[in-house]
Amino acid sequence: MQPARLLPVHLYVLTHLKKAGVDYAKMMGKMSGLPLPLIEDAIKDLMEAGLVERDSGSAVKRSKARFKKAFEVHKHHTYYSLSREGELFVRSIDEKWLKEYFDSLLPGGWKVVRALAEAKSFNELPKNLRGDKIREELLLHRFITPSGRKTEFFKLMVEFLDV
Repeated sequence: MQPARLLPVHLYVLTHLKKAGVDYAKMMGKMSGLPLPLIEDAIKDLMEAGLVERDSGSAVKRSKARFKKAFEVHKHHTYYSLSREGELFVRSIDEKWLKEYFDSLLPGGWKVVRALAEAKSFNELPKNLRGDKIREELLLHRFITPSGRKTEFFKLMVEFLDV
């Protein structure tokens, strides 16, 4: 999958699976606050790109699924993990890659994302980073709510990316 075609939800799923080891779509949606169909579509896209794969087996241990509280859990959902290619791709994401990615996503993207990660809400951003176009893009990508607060999705994504 080309970085230009990579949506923020794709990036979130990849980084979530990197942190979690293995997980299922409903939990990714629950943690991020994103609708389940959006997560499922992102997983499907990433599977087609060869970056994510289904995790086989009937049980999952906490050592493999790091977000699980129990030592071992029987699978009641379809679990996913990063493929080898996905693992290598996520490992290759560095500050330079993130800067290019977010700058291609929205005007002044990298500066906006870093400033928003530090601020409490969109309204606290410096004036030069608070244009209507930027606000629209942040809403579109589900980084902020209509009131300007950061979404759980955005908070987790920047935490997982170490922004």
